Amino acid sequence: MRRMILAFQFLTRLPTPQVHDFRDDDLTHSAVYHPLVGIAIGLLLALPLWAFDDRPWLAAVLALALWTWVTGALHLDGMSDVADAMGAAHRDPARFLAVLKDPHIGVFGAVSLVVQLLLKLVLLAELAGAAWWWGIALLPAWARWGTLWWSRRLPPIQQAGMAERFSWKLGMRAVWLWALALAALSLVVVPPLLVALALVPLIGAYWRRRLGGISGDCLGASIEAMETLLLLALVLAAGVPVHPL
Repeated sequence: MRRMILAFQFLTRLPTPQVHDFRDDDLTHSAVYHPLVGIAIGLLLALPLWAFDDRPWLAAVLALALWTWVTGALHLDGMSDVADAMGAAHRDPARFLAVLKDPHIGVFGAVSLVVQLLLKLVLLAELAGAAWWWGIALLPAWARWGTLWWSRRLPPIQQAGMAERFSWKLGMRAVWLWALALAALSLVVVPPLLVALALVPLIGAYWRRRLGGISGDCLGASIEAMETLLLLALVLAAGVPVHPL
């Protein structure tokens, strides 16, 4: 229970019991509960889409505000840091890491935040009241399952960084079990989300090619990318007629 509570504390702003006697490996072991936290986030996001299905823009604004609040904008912060680093690095890994450590936000980071929030807002408005809208309940879980895959399959590019702490002692057995569970749920409830099984390795391949590994900020940026791409998949799938066999 302590590690599940730590997972909720790390990834959300939801009220949780206080955990005493924190140990260094607790964060690593708590990572196995990240998809479960994603399901909790998804169920919260489904509420405004369900309650205001006849007012899509209101539903979208409320869902986006809730999404940003419940996550504490944690992954948006990582995405903006990565955008600044990529804009300044010019394929120089050393320069990338130097800019990544800078706490100040630059033009690239600011623009990426605006674009990302606009993308999510429009896609949420498109999804509200449409077919597959309930897929939002599983969407954050798939994105957070990706963190298990990326941190386990890619080497960390920062010593003692977040990606290294997640991958330390994290076995692939838990990664595959979550993949099977989420795939089974998606197959029954919302098949378009099965595209996540292809997106996660593709994003991992991008980081391996671009940086040779991954960092904690890259994990946050990847979650944001996954969430937007999965929203897009649900919106596009809603426009495809399904004919019974």
